[in-house]
Amino acid sequence: MKYDFDRIIERRGTNSEKWDVSDGELPMWVADMDFVTAPEIIDALKKRADHGIFGYSGIPDEWYEAYISWWKKRHQFTIDREWLVFTTGVIPGISSIIRKLTTPAEKVLVQTPVYNIFFNSIINNGRQVIESPLLLKDDHYEMDFEQLEKDLSDPQTSLMLLCNPQNPGGRIWTKDELAKVAELCARYDVRVVSDEIHCDITAPGTSYVPFASVSDTAGDISVTLISPSKAFNIAGLHSAAVFAANKKIRHMVWRGLNTDEVAEPNAFAVTAAVAAFTKGGEWLDALNSYIDKNKKLATDYINTRIKGIRPIQGNATYLLWMDIRNLPENGAGFCEFLREKTGLILSDGEIYGRVGKGFLRMNLASPESVLEDGLSRLKTGAELYQK
Repeated sequence: MKYDFDRIIERRGTNSEKWDVSDGELPMWVADMDFVTAPEIIDALKKRADHGIFGYSGIPDEWYEAYISWWKKRHQFTIDREWLVFTTGVIPGISSIIRKLTTPAEKVLVQTPVYNIFFNSIINNGRQVIESPLLLKDDHYEMDFEQLEKDLSDPQTSLMLLCNPQNPGGRIWTKDELAKVAELCARYDVRVVSDEIHCDITAPGTSYVPFASVSDTAGDISVTLISPSKAFNIAGLHSAAVFAANKKIRHMVWRGLNTDEVAEPNAFAVTAAVAAFTKGGEWLDALNSYIDKNKKLATDYINTRIKGIRPIQGNATYLLWMDIRNLPENGAGFCEFLREKTGLILSDGEIYGRVGKGFLRMNLASPESVLEDGLSRLKTGAELYQK
């Protein structure tokens, strides 16, 4: 293997948020990976560091070209250069956009279960969350369009925050599903902010669909946030982008990002993004194959060896969403019990919205030996909990 994803990297003592835990504990919660990033990115950063001067940085042509060429080649979608705006991160961008495109006390719609920080970005900015639950059918999620239309028709709903692909369930929304979302949002004059940060982590042979690509309507009413941070494990470098085809919306977003001072790169942010999108394709393909193998390992292990837990199927992200409602008491308190008894740290599904109660999220982006340790602890915890 050209890239070694089996190598264990010691992350304790490195100011890692994920690994700031007690000895003996195994964190599989925060969505960053325990893999060294692409060597092509490391080489580019070393070269930039060797220059030795880290003053204020601008946005060069190479940054625009890297995003445009990557989305055209990998996702068959052409982003115009004038659409793109740099931002320091998807969440800072979302918070800024919420402040700029809505007014206090208006409602922002999310389809739950969904990434928990969405709630922070809405509530902390004085807006209201409206949860529009997804439907869990068999072992995967689908959109409940009847409920979605009802929620969008609320005159107080002015913005929809879309997670594409979906976190934590891992669903890749289809073109037809996204086009229906666009149609409904346009009907009720609701703009869409599409978080597509997980778009490059997909199972081999699959690809996500950019929301803005599905119709002229979708492009006209939406803002999209994209970044190399999840796919290439460089979230700490704070590098992302926003694009909007609609000139008026784009100007409002640009003004918001600059007013909030989240539109200027640090000395390494551009270098990392350009290296990722121009030289990181082979590494990413190898990573996706490894994650797919991990996901199959975890799913098979849980289905055959752990009673009371059911994996939910998805072709995107390196996260596994698990239904624990067949455990005693519908799994109430199991997440805390698991950490106390086995040291395994997962994310409690309740933080992803009301319908997340009775679920857990597990990060599978670790060397296989670490994943096997986590699965063993999950099995032990489930057996102890059921006793």
